[in-house]
Amino acid sequence: MPAQIQAFFDKDTSTFSYIVFECDGSECAIVDPVLNYDPACARTATTQADRLMAFVHEHRLRVQWLLETHAHADHLSAAPYLRAHLGGKIAIGQGITQVQSVFKTLFNLKPPFAVDGSQFDHLFGADEDFRIGNLRARALHVPGHTPADMAYLIEDEAILVGDTLFMPDAGTARCDFPGGSAKQLFASIKRLLAYPAATCLYVCHDYPPTERTACHQTTVGEQRQHNIHVRDDIDEATFVAMRTQRDATLGMPALLLPAVQVNIRAGHLPVAEDNGVVYLKIPLNRL
Repeated sequence: MPAQIQAFFDKDTSTFSYIVFECDGSECAIVDPVLNYDPACARTATTQADRLMAFVHEHRLRVQWLLETHAHADHLSAAPYLRAHLGGKIAIGQGITQVQSVFKTLFNLKPPFAVDGSQFDHLFGADEDFRIGNLRARALHVPGHTPADMAYLIEDEAILVGDTLFMPDAGTARCDFPGGSAKQLFASIKRLLAYPAATCLYVCHDYPPTERTACHQTTVGEQRQHNIHVRDDIDEATFVAMRTQRDATLGMPALLLPAVQVNIRAGHLPVAEDNGVVYLKIPLNRL
């Protein structure tokens, strides 16, 4: 039986989360769940996560995995909230340790904050095979946007590509975060686009032009023919030059500072201080 992949869109962060499962009553994986965060008042909410939880209950699913494609800079992860209510293992790629090291320094995080990925339940090695119930899956290491980026291949038919690719008319992800590399991203994308043309690709974000609504699904063939940044007639040098020039014009994501310091903790908030309040840090004049 082919995998079923249900998308959930968070308009505030232009993020798609997914639930991957075989059938009603089966095991499932939740991918890139969003914790709502209002930066104006520093309040979190579980509106988006509760939508995913309702779907899990409605279809009698059993959560086996909570998969992160990388440590996101545009939203906070709801993985710990969902694990507390539904179970499952929070997993990410082994490259998260490199990301943790960089941001531990930026945020001056003191011990016991570890940079070994131990905040997560499982760290995937490059191309590690695993299962979602009866479904075959593989964690593909696709660095470039960040060193930790993973894409998840399901049953050799579909790939959840994270932030490597957007819809064809939106192009590709930026590469100017610490450890990012346009050359690596080009190689990672070409690896994904070497799969058969009919392979379905599920994007993590969509930033559509005004004439269309947000979309989450494309194919390898569509990307190879029409992606404005990496279609077949664009070579590595052209892509790297374009990506480097474009990234230099981009502002910092609005939620980068709160999101990263939460997401390198596998979505856990910092420990409350002696007054019972949880604080996030904002480094001044550093970025």
